[in-house]
Amino acid sequence: MSMNHKDQTILRDLANQVVEVADLPIMTERREMWKRHNSLERVRPMILVFPEGAWRELLPESTLECEDGNARGIERNLRMRLYYSQHLQDDTVIEKEWIVHKAVSITGWGVTASQVSSSLPTGAWGFDAVIKTPKDLKKLKFPEVRYDEEATQRNFEDTYEIFGDILDVKLKGVSRVSFHLMNIYTKLRGLEQVMWDMSENPTMLHDAMAFFEEGHRHIVRQYEEMNLLSLNNDSTYHSSGGVGYTDELPQPDYDPERIRPRDMWASAEAQEMDCVSPEMHEEFIRQYEKRLLKPFGLNGYGCCEDPTLKLGDTFQIPNIRRISIAPFADVDTCAEKLQEKYIFSWKPNPSFLVGMFDAERVRKYIKHTLDVSQDCVIEMILKDTHTCEHHPERFTQWTAVARELVENY
Repeated sequence: MSMNHKDQTILRDLANQVVEVADLPIMTERREMWKRHNSLERVRPMILVFPEGAWRELLPESTLECEDGNARGIERNLRMRLYYSQHLQDDTVIEKEWIVHKAVSITGWGVTASQVSSSLPTGAWGFDAVIKTPKDLKKLKFPEVRYDEEATQRNFEDTYEIFGDILDVKLKGVSRVSFHLMNIYTKLRGLEQVMWDMSENPTMLHDAMAFFEEGHRHIVRQYEEMNLLSLNNDSTYHSSGGVGYTDELPQPDYDPERIRPRDMWASAEAQEMDCVSPEMHEEFIRQYEKRLLKPFGLNGYGCCEDPTLKLGDTFQIPNIRRISIAPFADVDTCAEKLQEKYIFSWKPNPSFLVGMFDAERVRKYIKHTLDVSQDCVIEMILKDTHTCEHHPERFTQWTAVARELVENY
């Protein structure tokens, strides 16, 4: 990593600002609250805001000062942390660390997905099936894990040289384990065709899911054998929202030099199955996900799929702790079923950030969910925020409304 003196000066200055924020007492308070929250103690409703696609409007490229491409990537990350402290004030914990991820890669599944691209820069793409018959399943192969130790060490040393005397530069392996079997398969088979397969060709669909289940088990086994797993009981993003802070992991008998699945959080989701019945969801995907999640210490489930009618089966997932409650779920019914037994990971509708921003409408919307979930361990995760129509202040206003409300619960 070659970097000129100007870029290094910019990054070191930003790193020092991050340290100042990370040392604030509120960060210790938030960290402890997340631990209690993740242990199913209701401290108060927790808030996380993820601008995601809207970051390009909150921190445009023109605001970055570094010249080198790698330096600009680091700069963006540091400025994003500072943006939280200056404008969002959710429950994000700003840590005075920089994570260098081990150079781990995974080969493909033997077949390359194809898609019909949109003419718009951020438009939706269409499916272009490459698996057309049961015979095509034979083209699939289990992925192989690759680890470049030399590149990892080089990245660590280069990063440490920049601001290792300011930030705690840490080396991490695989700390996010999540399973997306149906997402992978529908890209190869086509979503509409998978829907037809449930009634017209169920054997083919089961064969595919069984293959992907064993393929993912093969990947996790390689992670273990190559000693690439790292703890995620910290600020690591978990499931489709939330963070991993907990005192319940790792297990009491863990070896810090060799992390196991039982020492970690994991998750799964099947958004593509949103419109199918609970019975079909269980038969064609969840039974496979359950077996993959079983070895892990704590688990999350779901993303944007509506879980309202499927919670009974979700509760049967081994070590389930965090359940995603999508924007279009029936929050009244979900709250009644979850109670204090699982984390109610509510995803508010992000559409309030576009059009005419109405703070009072946002207030009523959030308040209803908080009212019906008073017996739950709830977190609100504002995500899938692809644009704020170049009005960054809307994130600040939304968060301010949410913050004011949660203090009353």
